[in-house]
Amino acid sequence: MARLTRSPATSVDEIRHAQARLAVDTPGEGFTEITAEAAAFLQEIGARTGVLTVLCRHTSASLTIQENADPDVRTDLLTALRGLAPRDFGWVHDTEGPDDMPAHVRTMLTDTSLSIPVSQGRMALGTWQGLYLVEHRARPHRREVVLAFTGATGHMT
Repeated sequence: MARLTRSPATSVDEIRHAQARLAVDTPGEGFTEITAEAAAFLQEIGARTGVLTVLCRHTSASLTIQENADPDVRTDLLTALRGLAPRDFGWVHDTEGPDDMPAHVRTMLTDTSLSIPVSQGRMALGTWQGLYLVEHRARPHRREVVLAFTGATGHMT
């Protein structure tokens, strides 16, 4: 039988909101880690406890939290996405080329927004987790990601 434990709840008296936009130049299909940039945003605003919301403002790129230790994981994930939404499937929508509709399907399979708890000024990610923008198009693109923090800010006591 599973054993469950929970830490004590943390509450704050004053809630603040901060937001920034991150431009990500992708090299084409693949994963671009944005963990450090999100962490720098939290540090810049003095985040303590709250939630970081991350939004990719595109329909052919997405976000994911994945292992950041072994790059083979990202290679295998790309292989899986290519198999789930291949370019040569006979898609009807191909306005921007043969990778257009597969990119939309791959985005639907992943996500365009993530909510990440922030504790003691840091994202509550696991040891081997990183935050990634996933480019689903074959050619390079400039993608925009919105970072929004809601919670307590200021020096930790």
